[in-house]
Amino acid sequence: MRRISTTVCLLLAVALLFGWRQLHPDAAPTVEVAGSAAPATAPTPPARAGRNSRPAPPSLPAFLPPEAQAVIARILRDGPYPYPQDGSTFGNYEGHLPRQPRGWYHEYTVPTPGLSHRGTRRIVTGGTPPQVWYYSADHYRSFRRFELEGSRP
Repeated sequence: MRRISTTVCLLLAVALLFGWRQLHPDAAPTVEVAGSAAPATAPTPPARAGRNSRPAPPSLPAFLPPEAQAVIARILRDGPYPYPQDGSTFGNYEGHLPRQPRGWYHEYTVPTPGLSHRGTRRIVTGGTPPQVWYYSADHYRSFRRFELEGSRP
């Protein structure tokens, strides 16, 4: 049984490699250098929106703390985030924000200098990609809406 599954895996890998080469015929072949597992040349993947794109820093409203700039930059490039909760669904259980389906809102931590924990400052976005932006300095008791250039109203 183990021999059959190994053979099936090997055939699958060859089929995937062949299919990839058919889709990308002008990609440079990879060559392993002696003593190294890293390829000498590797095909460059096409640029994606999200993590690889680097939008220009938006101008921010005066009420946002300076630390919000880095948080917004991470949101615009889809991470990475320093806190595991960042990017998770914000439930809007208190109903302070307009009612939307579950999963519409996402929360992100805005660090407070000098604190060893997440603190109370958050950015909450609505939509994927973000269409609306809110800031809370008091752990969701109140919100201020703000806009970024290029975000939909």
